[in-house]
Amino acid sequence: MFALLNKWASFVRFPHTVFALPFALAAMTVAARDNRGWPGWKTFGLILAAMVCARTCAMAFNRIADRKFDALNPRTASRHLPTGQISLFSAWLLCLSSGASLIAVSYFLNPLCFYLSPVALVVICFYSLTKRFTDYTHVFLGLALALAPVGAWLAVKGANVSALEILQMATLALAVVLWLVGFDIIYALQDYEFDKSHGLHSLVVAWGQKNALQAAFLAHLFMCGLLLAFGLLCRFRIAYLVGWMIIVGCLVLEHWIARRRSLNWINVAFFRLNAVVSAVFLIVTVAEVVFQGGFRLR
Repeated sequence: MFALLNKWASFVRFPHTVFALPFALAAMTVAARDNRGWPGWKTFGLILAAMVCARTCAMAFNRIADRKFDALNPRTASRHLPTGQISLFSAWLLCLSSGASLIAVSYFLNPLCFYLSPVALVVICFYSLTKRFTDYTHVFLGLALALAPVGAWLAVKGANVSALEILQMATLALAVVLWLVGFDIIYALQDYEFDKSHGLHSLVVAWGQKNALQAAFLAHLFMCGLLLAFGLLCRFRIAYLVGWMIIVGCLVLEHWIARRRSLNWINVAFFRLNAVVSAVFLIVTVAEVVFQGGFRLR
């Protein structure tokens, strides 16, 4: 049983949930600020379930859509669909059941989340097709990931959001988009030759590796500015500022690795450093909400 669960978890790269989930939980915490960041066990559990369902659906669809390219790429040829470890029927079953589960979970959150859930499914799955026709595929993936904090915020508040909260949500969502754009460009360096020879689009292919890295750096630069603005909008203090500086340091190190090290180091920059970025953001946001930046319980 463990081997079976591990196979399906690796199929959808479940550990990569660490990128979106902390931002969703941070947004949930800020939205539930009046209750020391806690929305209640029911809402918390439903948010977790929605995140798992949404990401499983998106990743399963991605594997299905890319299975022929994966079979041709030496880096991805050992994935489950190209090697027959998982059947195409089973992959579709997982994708469709996860999507249906997201809609069902959203129903128990609130009407707004329920009505928006089909739109969210379209957005998170559409990314997998964008490499075929646009160089800005990274932006579409960023939009898909940015739905996580927005969805978590709306899961707590529903339609009862103020103008300030809308501004806070938009600032955080745009920061997530730029964060994703930056590190996905770095990740795409691994497939530069393959994508170029097979007619697949990305900013790395369109602009070349050096220019694309400059674009990634600018994206992360603006992302840092937006995260700082988010903290100011939320009236966060010292804990958030310390976390923000750690995040900036991680991103600087990521770009140093991308420029100075071999492609084998990209997975280090992609996974470990960005996992630290999202985890630190969650920790300092929770600290600010619960302890008001001065580590005093409300």
